[in-house]
Amino acid sequence: MNKYLLTIIVSILAGAAKTGLAEPHNLPIQLDYSLIKKAVVSQLFKGEGGAAEVWNDKHKCSFLKLYNPRISGEGGQIKLLNDVQAQLGKSFAGQCIPFLAWDGALETFQKPTISADQSVLSIPVTKANAYDKQGRQLAIAQLQDLILKAAAPKLAEVKLDLNKSRGDMERTLTGFLPKENAGEIKKILATLKFSGAEANDDGIKVKLAFDAPLKKLNPKPEAPFTEAEQKQWQANWQEWDGFLSKAINQAASETQSQELRDTLTEILVESRSAFQAGLKSQSPESADPVRVFFTDTWQKLAPQLRTLAKELPEIEGLRYMTFIAATDVMYELENIGAPFGLEVSSDGLRRLARMLMAGKQQAEAK
Repeated sequence: MNKYLLTIIVSILAGAAKTGLAEPHNLPIQLDYSLIKKAVVSQLFKGEGGAAEVWNDKHKCSFLKLYNPRISGEGGQIKLLNDVQAQLGKSFAGQCIPFLAWDGALETFQKPTISADQSVLSIPVTKANAYDKQGRQLAIAQLQDLILKAAAPKLAEVKLDLNKSRGDMERTLTGFLPKENAGEIKKILATLKFSGAEANDDGIKVKLAFDAPLKKLNPKPEAPFTEAEQKQWQANWQEWDGFLSKAINQAASETQSQELRDTLTEILVESRSAFQAGLKSQSPESADPVRVFFTDTWQKLAPQLRTLAKELPEIEGLRYMTFIAATDVMYELENIGAPFGLEVSSDGLRRLARMLMAGKQQAEAK
């Protein structure tokens, strides 16, 4: 979840570094439970067979492991259900002698919580229940105490700390923007905070607060790409295009859905032509191909990508969820007056593409 949110935050702030006066804004971001599950799995469930070993003694004769996390929302909280395997034993003469073995389930309720300084988003456990395989509540006091003391803190470790992340965000932003904007970047990052977080049926709705430009920017028209820029863009685009094509085939194969493959392939082909047209010069009377593509396609594309993200492994899934959220954010920013000069248009595409290509060149030169 950390990398996911950082990517979105960097995308939001990249255009703000060129501004002067500012005013506060709140931007809502929905974190789907499929994303939160992937984050929990990638951070905690790293053991053999996908286990989260939340406690063990030095001989590993006694241990507590969690498996198969299932996540949903209930009553304004996150509901997390894990299978549990527990063992208590003694090591004697190099041999483990277990005296208690228990399998069951752990149900925790966790509430999105923002720290007093609004810099840390965490999900502490507010309630925990352990049940055996027959659904009866755990009656072994020693084991109940161990589960509460060992598992609950581990499950609450998934968090995003803006104080620890500002340095990474600053380094990422300065890699994409001119060095003379370093001071402005630091000022903007210093204002970034969480202004709200609440769980709902579909995920966690987070509000990010930051100081945005006081006046809407009216950027000058961006010149069409030169032939040299077209070649450079094609090389960069082919990397992303290849990833999308591979992921589409993989997802369709895993879900056995030819319909999903056809729909996503059709949209990918449309994006190729729309973006390519947006980089070139256009007649003032013609409709903007980039805006038409997003307006006509995004409502169809986003649900398909969300389905895709749920089917793919953690890393690929997170990349899709980031892409979805970044596009949603673009619309939100336009709704508050495109404060960073970010616009869903051919001019906006050219401006963004030039910024990305320049950033990649700077990174490769180091």
